[in-house]
Amino acid sequence: MRLLILFAIIAAILLVIRKIVPKGKTIALYAVLIIVALIMLLPFYMMFIMSTHTTSEIFHFPPYMTFGKSLIENFKSMNEQVNFMRSFANSCIVTFSYVVLVLLFCSIGGYAFAVYDFPGRSALFAILLGTMMIPATAGVIPWYIMMSKFHWIDKFWALIIPNCANAFGIYWMRQYCKNNVPVALVEAARIDGCAESLIFFRVVAPILKPAYAALGIMNFVNVWNDFMQPMMVLKSPKMQTLPLLLKSMVGDRGTDYGAMMLASTCAVLPILIAFLSASQYFMSGLTAGAVKE
Repeated sequence: MRLLILFAIIAAILLVIRKIVPKGKTIALYAVLIIVALIMLLPFYMMFIMSTHTTSEIFHFPPYMTFGKSLIENFKSMNEQVNFMRSFANSCIVTFSYVVLVLLFCSIGGYAFAVYDFPGRSALFAILLGTMMIPATAGVIPWYIMMSKFHWIDKFWALIIPNCANAFGIYWMRQYCKNNVPVALVEAARIDGCAESLIFFRVVAPILKPAYAALGIMNFVNVWNDFMQPMMVLKSPKMQTLPLLLKSMVGDRGTDYGAMMLASTCAVLPILIAFLSASQYFMSGLTAGAVKE
């Protein structure tokens, strides 16, 4: 109730500013954006706060809004319960391997659909787009049977190989290549005697940096946070990724929420670092992908 009253007061103040101040519309817009940003950041802030408190302090009401003094104790408890570093390394291996292969194969496929004129190109591209209409859950059972036939159960290959040339990634790179890669540049490289592979890796690939960043971040987040597929194929504790590790920290006889919040914080940090490091390319890639043909 207090939160609703606070939002009502803020909204009234913004309306007054918009009517009184000549540039009130701009000020009100920035104020709304700042408020929304703070609301979106609040869960992350609370997670960081909880990672420094004990379980009893986490359930204290009203909740503590400042950092506590139990960070080292939570770190020791986390390491006693689970092998965090092993699971962190497993997630890094799966995620980075998958993202590298996605960027390679999807960019090659998208470049081929955008630049090359071959028989059946439109039909193949239509079929590719049609596969995006199939729900992912519909392919879970066939995927598991295939992984079992390949003897990839409890191996990282089952999480890396099957979707490394996915329809969305090829579509994304095709649209970017079509809008940002001049055909004249490719033809000039051919006239100079450059091989097709060198044209792609030396001429086209540098142009695709924004598309690489946007597609890479999206796939990084999806794979890093994936729970269902690792749960189905990774059986042994030494192979589990971070989402499985967090699930294993929830005990039937009680959960150390301080240690779990610390593990969650450590699991979220790589996503934030990856996004911040590639945010400039990510935003330009999204903008370029929104341009009509």
